[in-house]
Amino acid sequence: MTIGSAVRRGHVRALCGRLTLVIAGGLAAVLATASAVPAAVAPPRIGVLKSDGRALVKEGGLSTTWVTENTDIKQIALAGDRIGVLKADGTALVKEGGLSATWVTEHTEIKQIALSGNRIGVLTGDGRALVKEGGLSATWVTENTDVKQIALSGNRIGVLKSDGTALVKEGGLSATWVTENTRVRQIALFGNRIGVLKGDGTALVKEGGLSATWVTENTDVLELALSGNRIGVLKSDGVALVKEGGLSATWVTENDNVLQIALAGNRIGVLKGDGTALVKEGGLSATWVTENDNVIQLALSSGTD
Repeated sequence: MTIGSAVRRGHVRALCGRLTLVIAGGLAAVLATASAVPAAVAPPRIGVLKSDGRALVKEGGLSTTWVTENTDIKQIALAGDRIGVLKADGTALVKEGGLSATWVTEHTEIKQIALSGNRIGVLTGDGRALVKEGGLSATWVTENTDVKQIALSGNRIGVLKSDGTALVKEGGLSATWVTENTRVRQIALFGNRIGVLKGDGTALVKEGGLSATWVTENTDVLELALSGNRIGVLKSDGVALVKEGGLSATWVTENDNVLQIALAGNRIGVLKGDGTALVKEGGLSATWVTENDNVIQLALSSGTD
């Protein structure tokens, strides 16, 4: 269906509110270090959240069979061989291993879940960002308060404070926070890259240390996604763009009438305005494959996240 840019903007913002932009694609991925061991290697996975609240996941090729993972869900997150879901009642569950592994209840009264390697992050209803490292029953550590988004990648943790300040720490769970930017509405992490989406729609990315220099990537942006050496943006007119390589690489138009963009490994996913989830694998000009319909969130995992 055709959606005007104003309506699309409303849909995207509503979606981002529900999913807290993480995506993990998301929106959160991995930089392997001694303090953040990657999750076990799994086949690449695709997850979708259907409009009826069912969370489905498939692993392997783009045409493999879907497995229903849980119901009454409002967010899904993937990383390595872990799957996380956030139930409508605020309960966060994670499973590890195959698609039929047993769920473990991680926390209650949650409004966002994030996964990366052997770390799990949750954002509580009262704005506390908590992270655990190791097994599914490890102990939670309070990372920050007054938070509205949490992002994980390898040994980095990012939080977006309610006043728009973006902070990142690197190393152990008790490492020191570094202020990255202000007036931010989304933070994204992958490897040694940090991305922020400013309140005015400007997407910035830095590469290297926490004090590296910001590069302006695009303007009039609604969502930012990072994976490997790829950067994806969703423009306010619904156009999804991806670049590959350095921070100054050339943008490629991937699709239009888009509500969400997701990246993982050599895959790009988009959620169209009519609820159709599409994924492509390979180069930026690869062919799209229709994955599912009546979808309200799309999640991708390379299997080594």
